[in-house]
Amino acid sequence: MDDQTRTELEAAAFRALMHHLLVKRPDVQNIDLMTLGGFCRNCLSRWYQEAAATRGIVLSKDAAREIVYGMPYADWVARHQTEAGPEKQAAFEAAFAENVARKD
Repeated sequence: MDDQTRTELEAAAFRALMHHLLVKRPDVQNIDLMTLGGFCRNCLSRWYQEAAATRGIVLSKDAAREIVYGMPYADWVARHQTEAGPEKQAAFEAAFAENVARKD
């Protein structure tokens, strides 16, 4: 497979993931994504921002989040985020420390 085709397929897969999270499953909480998968929508937005930076494109944290959330972050939180109990919060902290705070 040539590089251009691979890039196009990766982009299509990313768009499918974003559609899934935005349209089909906005109910899936970031805390659950992080605990189970080691990443969340905030991670996706950070990766998007970092990818832009490697190409010399300045993208603010808020702008990257709006791309990933499909709306301003505060609006998404108000519409979709639910309260997490102590057990979920503890699991999130452990997953965050393992997957985000740790620098490989």
